[in-house]
Amino acid sequence: MLEWKNSPRHKPLVLLGARQVGKTYILKEFGKKEFDNFVYVNCHNNPFATSLFSDFNINRILYQLEQDNECSIIEGKTLLFFDEIQEVKNGIPALKYFCEDKRELHVVVAGSMLGISLREDESYPVGKIDNLRMYPMTFDEFLMANGRERLAKTLRNLKWDELSIHHETLVEYLRQYYFTGGMPEAVSTWIEGHNAQKTRSVQRAILSTYFGDMGKHTKTEVERIRMIWNSIPSQLAKENKKFIFGAVKKGARAAEYEKSIQWLADSGLIYKVCRISKPEEPLKFYADNSIFKVFLHDVGLLACLCGARSSEMLLGMGAFTEFKGAFTENYVMNQIKSLEDTDIIADEIFYYSKDNSPLEVDFVVQGGKRVIPTEVKAEENVRSKSLSTFVNYEFASYPLKALRCSMLPYADQQWMENIPLYAVEAFFSKEGIGIEV
Repeated sequence: MLEWKNSPRHKPLVLLGARQVGKTYILKEFGKKEFDNFVYVNCHNNPFATSLFSDFNINRILYQLEQDNECSIIEGKTLLFFDEIQEVKNGIPALKYFCEDKRELHVVVAGSMLGISLREDESYPVGKIDNLRMYPMTFDEFLMANGRERLAKTLRNLKWDELSIHHETLVEYLRQYYFTGGMPEAVSTWIEGHNAQKTRSVQRAILSTYFGDMGKHTKTEVERIRMIWNSIPSQLAKENKKFIFGAVKKGARAAEYEKSIQWLADSGLIYKVCRISKPEEPLKFYADNSIFKVFLHDVGLLACLCGARSSEMLLGMGAFTEFKGAFTENYVMNQIKSLEDTDIIADEIFYYSKDNSPLEVDFVVQGGKRVIPTEVKAEENVRSKSLSTFVNYEFASYPLKALRCSMLPYADQQWMENIPLYAVEAFFSKEGIGIEV
């Protein structure tokens, strides 16, 4: 956001992301700390906000805001923040005119499901806005939230000998992260008292909010969205995690549910991982969008949604071994996905499987310098037959070096590297941009 502020070519900034990831909080902090004055407008059930956008006269809009807030709105010194802007007619289209008529003014907006709640008679200001996406807290951020900044820095540096000393500590924090996930309120509640019951109550409240958002549709569409959402734990519990429409409802067809899946993806609540036919850049060229896996945007909410017992997750190795490794695969997806809007990782993550064959690679990631076939193992049993076949036989002519994420410490086997699960984000942050690790 600082880069956006300091750019001479900045446009109105749209902060995207699922509900409750902290968009409003971070933008308020940004406004208070980085600008001389800060004007905040919550558009939810606000008649004043509705009247603001009666037309696209930006000078009039700014005059009304100055009068209402008893302040001057000055280019370069004021941050103007419209929260929940999708709830007022003409709010999102007005950003085009802020860009064209008041380019020097810093305008930010946030809202749940921006862009998909757009009214049919409104046009999205393509090319007139800057976008940023906010994700749940990563494991690295979870360590910092727990006051372990030095440990987080050691992890980011990927000094494997040093990390081996902290292995048990990092595994313990990873166990906690599987339970809390990265939703800020859940993390904060856990840190305050390590109370599993209170943390779960926060997660249930977040899920309830999502359920309420799903209700803002026609009755038929609501039912389909909720059926897909509720099927996700059972989809991930399968050995082959390919999304099966028949698991949503007997006899269900893709055409009936495609719109509902897209709604969940656009709202930031799920991630679709499509299958590719070969690991060649750009991976999108070889994607089959009709065959995919689905993951939740937060591993802690997945645990809550499927009713995993807190004692099983926080004590022993239950979080890593139960549910056929689904928590672990979802966790790895969340960590890599958080890097997607950077230059580190390409804008989509894929997987590979072969028809009429057990051969499958959990993720295939297009990094800044190379394609990285990635296998996820929930524990120390790490036989990698599919990964070895994929790299050494199926695509032996490709310059591939694979990655395995497991509970084992770092090891380099020439054709493959093994990294401990807690180092996933750190590894991709460096490897994705071509830094030797």
